[in-house]
Amino acid sequence: MESGLKSNLTASATWTRGLFMLLFVVLRSVAEVVLGAVVLLQFLFALASGAPHPRLTAFGGQLSAYLYQIFMFLTFNSDSKPFPFANWPEGPMAAAEEAGPAGSPGDADQ
Repeated sequence: MESGLKSNLTASATWTRGLFMLLFVVLRSVAEVVLGAVVLLQFLFALASGAPHPRLTAFGGQLSAYLYQIFMFLTFNSDSKPFPFANWPEGPMAAAEEAGPAGSPGDADQ
């Protein structure tokens, strides 16, 4: 039992993933601030023009998909590292398809 624990504690792949997880926690925080700005701007556009801004709507969807990818990676539901180690998500549906469950085909560590 102790040798299994020791090998788990010294596995470089786990420690490498831990470093990537720290990076993505920071990127998640930045992305959430940007998302808050998008929400505020969308509200102001809706007040001023009666409709949300289409480009902000598209960017908000992409940013939401990016956050989803980060959460999937952080919770070990995906082994794929999000942007900047992969392409920027095209939208919410693309993120769900790309993230998939951990260990699924095409979900190799990039």
